Amino acid sequence: MQRWCRRRTHFPLLAVLFSAFIIASILYSERNIEEIHGKEQQVSIGHTSLLTSVPPKASSNNNPEIAAASLDRFTTCASTGKYHGRRTEPVYHKLEFSQRRETQQTCDLFSGKWVFDNTSHPLYNELDCPYMSDQLACRKHGRTDLGYQNWRWQPHDCNLKRWNATEMWEKLRGKRLMFVGDSLNRGQWISMVCLLQSVIPVDKRSMSPNAPLTIFRAEEYNATVEFYWAPLLVESNSDDPVNHRLNDRIIRPDSVLKHASQWEKADILIFNTYLWWRQGLVKLLWSNEKSGKCEELDSIGALELAMEAWADWVASKVNPMKRVFFVTMSPTHLWSQEWKPGTEGNCYQEKNPIDMEGYWGSGSDLPTMRIVDKVVGTLRSKVSVLNITQLSEYRKDGHPSIYRKFWETLSPQQLSNPASYSDCIHWCLPGVPDVWNELLFNSL
Repeated sequence: MQRWCRRRTHFPLLAVLFSAFIIASILYSERNIEEIHGKEQQVSIGHTSLLTSVPPKASSNNNPEIAAASLDRFTTCASTGKYHGRRTEPVYHKLEFSQRRETQQTCDLFSGKWVFDNTSHPLYNELDCPYMSDQLACRKHGRTDLGYQNWRWQPHDCNLKRWNATEMWEKLRGKRLMFVGDSLNRGQWISMVCLLQSVIPVDKRSMSPNAPLTIFRAEEYNATVEFYWAPLLVESNSDDPVNHRLNDRIIRPDSVLKHASQWEKADILIFNTYLWWRQGLVKLLWSNEKSGKCEELDSIGALELAMEAWADWVASKVNPMKRVFFVTMSPTHLWSQEWKPGTEGNCYQEKNPIDMEGYWGSGSDLPTMRIVDKVVGTLRSKVSVLNITQLSEYRKDGHPSIYRKFWETLSPQQLSNPASYSDCIHWCLPGVPDVWNELLFNSL
């Protein structure tokens, strides 16, 4: 995986706190993907074999005597103490280096530049996708400068194979493609559905919302493109796809089994996690802890434990027939002073990409990336990396800003200062996530 380096940026404490407040506000305003459903008649296909899942296990050690009840949004800690350094013995460390699959690429697809191309892009029309999310439909919600839809990613030393929906469906024939993670991965899933749905007749496709798991099905290919909500990868009290806005994060740092029971039958898996770890301290409730006593750890340390639990599942359960991808972090653009010194805004009213090659902003957190690099790098034989961070860093123009549905009523003070409620985290569609999926298409 690419090693990241950039100059150290310095922000006053107030700026950091305000950044955290903006992220928390946007997370609070999220809604489940149920908003995108009901726009066309649902068709029952009946390929129930594609939906088979194994009932979740409560504990990673499978000992019924100490199996703990699943966490939910009502879970609380009986008491909280300091983290004592406990870790599970990692399976993934036992992988021999010779087992690792080092990708032999003649070209780095993730190093390049954005080229304005209003001939081949966008790859679909926002208004023609019945599954579009109101969180990402920027044109629908008033954005008139549509140039963000026309940028094409151009690697430095080669060309991306042009997107072909029929070819992608052939790659997926008889398979389950599943995106697992948070709302940014959900956006990539919606992008993929919009990229694929137009070549499937209306009576041969369906969308089946099912709590945290939502499934788009194409009958003639016996294939599904799915999204599963698991923003922290391990089991947590934020696993409800609607009622997940909690101040106190509680995770089971040693168990992904509840979630794995949903994703383990998929043939192609695309994981991400990042944004939900930027919320301060995290409480740990181990699977064999019966008294309800939690430990408290900083978000970086908690992320590392969660990534290790996920990596152990990959190392022990993923066979050569399954493809696993990990998407690196999606950057935010909360501080315009980073690309235009002397200004005090954010992504609001930005209409063009950043043209400084190698640009890094504070929206790409290096400590988090190093944790991901360390864990995923050890799984190179089993996991492919979609390194979307640098290329997305350039796209300060690609966020919804104020051009999305906000479910909470905006105050007069907010309305008088649009930058104060701009969404500089998620991405307009068509837009940047379509390129992430082009890179996935080129990697399969």
